[in-house]
Amino acid sequence: MSRRDFHRASEAERRHDLIEATLECISEAGLQGATVRHIATKAGVTAGLIRHYFASKEIILQEAYKVVIARLTEKAKNITGTPEERLRTFVLVNLTEPVANSRSLSLWAAFISQVGVDPALAAIHHEGYLSFRQELEELLADFLAAKGEPAGPARCRALAIAVNGILDGLWLEGCLAGELFEESELVSIAFSSIEALVGHPIAVPNDTEQDRE
Repeated sequence: MSRRDFHRASEAERRHDLIEATLECISEAGLQGATVRHIATKAGVTAGLIRHYFASKEIILQEAYKVVIARLTEKAKNITGTPEERLRTFVLVNLTEPVANSRSLSLWAAFISQVGVDPALAAIHHEGYLSFRQELEELLADFLAAKGEPAGPARCRALAIAVNGILDGLWLEGCLAGELFEESELVSIAFSSIEALVGHPIAVPNDTEQDRE
């Protein structure tokens, strides 16, 4: 992106581009390596322009983490179809590209290492987690109701926590050592594990359907 193109953009677009540049820097060099100078170079602007939009490096890092978290929740909100199709798609999108790749892992590792010591990042993490889990609880409630099963808040909450734990663990394994697994192996394990939890099949997709997703 050239500086001329950047200055023609709207303020919202400028902030978006700077956050995207920040995420690129974090994925390449971690939070410490994502300096204002590094971000400016990546975005093709001056460090002073970054400070015009973000009061400090800490602020732009917080905004970048909000974007990372929001994109995960947005994927869950945009799922359509029957309750079974929506739950199936939810599992797929969380264990396949672009959610499951080396860049996502780099960003997750960078931010999660600071969540325990940075109150601002911790607050963003907690809010994002609860929002994501709420979407999952609603998916599970709709799925269970369609099967004629009790779908009370306590049951859906417990199931959402368990399903999220399964997905998180398999996502991490796939990102760290994907070459050790057969194609679609982790997805199949996720479906069988979640089916055991909810007590119903979720219709594991065939290869053609999975590619389309």
